[in-house]
Amino acid sequence: WSCMIRADDGYAFTSPIGRFQTNAFGLHDMHGNAYEWCADWYGETYYRDSPFDDPMGPDSGSHRVLRGGSWYLRPVNSRSVQRHKLSPDFRSNTGFRVARTLRPPDVPRPFGQR
Repeated sequence: WSCMIRADDGYAFTSPIGRFQTNAFGLHDMHGNAYEWCADWYGETYYRDSPFDDPMGPDSGSHRVLRGGSWYLRPVNSRSVQRHKLSPDFRSNTGFRVARTLRPPDVPRPFGQR
């Protein structure tokens, strides 16, 4: 327990969603609450030769990528860009990110679509 984040937020472990202010992108809880599973397989050297835009990870592997950090990590390891690897059957301190592509408001929508 000596490496966990020392914070006085009133919660021993994870905090309820939306408990703290949003970041500059309007997102809640992106740092230090729970790891987030990603669909990507982990490749130790994958990013060295990967596409620049939206690299998807190797086609297969034994470990999945987790992003962010968990309440028991040091702050330096609890950034939203932090990349970790774990076996897909690991079941502690993990969640998942829900992502959605938004259509810019100035793009005309096809007739009949909202």
